Amino acid sequence: MLPTLKKLYSKDNDRVEMMKMHNQFFNTNAYVGGFIIGMDMAIEEKEGIKAKDTIAGLKTGLMGPFAGVGDTIFGVILPTIFGSIGAYMGLHGNPIGAIIWLLVNFAVLFLRFSLLPLGYSQGEKLIYAAGDKLNKITDSAILLGVTVVGALIPTVVSVKVPLVFKTGKVVLKAQSILNQIMPSLVPVILVAICYWLLGKKKMNSTRLIVSVLIVGIILGGLGILSK
Repeated sequence: MLPTLKKLYSKDNDRVEMMKMHNQFFNTNAYVGGFIIGMDMAIEEKEGIKAKDTIAGLKTGLMGPFAGVGDTIFGVILPTIFGSIGAYMGLHGNPIGAIIWLLVNFAVLFLRFSLLPLGYSQGEKLIYAAGDKLNKITDSAILLGVTVVGALIPTVVSVKVPLVFKTGKVVLKAQSILNQIMPSLVPVILVAICYWLLGKKKMNSTRLIVSVLIVGIILGGLGILSK
């Protein structure tokens, strides 16, 4: 913002005052933050220092919703969908998986830099046009992500129960019984447990990965679980 402030405010006092305002707490997603900054620049260019309170309210009011949308789409949805697809294809020796992942990242990079001029060109009108839709966009993105993750569980998570029970001539295979209840039941239960554990205060992704490795090694060694 400093080059813009130097251009817009010729008086040192005005420039310093606006610099102090812009140094206030502003925390949003890095990919969509330019969207807000672009609107900020358009309003300041039109109203000058009179828009100080408007800009402060704009940044404070939009940083949360835009962070929710940006974190959901760019931090969860896209990496989950395309990262999982790319990794799955890569595990099977298909180089297209890596190409897909690179193309998605290039597209995200292009979108990131295009949001600032988009916000600038729309200015105030964009606030009112998009403000009411942010919650719907966030909810839709979350729903899409959960659906995709659920669909990927049977193909990405491979866990079976190799236990076999014999009673006379009757042979019961635990995995066959579980498949009759619901195919890929064990992977679903495992993912659900991991998701539940991540909600605990002292649990993070690193501890969860280590815990899964330890439990997997123990249960695999005992013959309770297999790949």
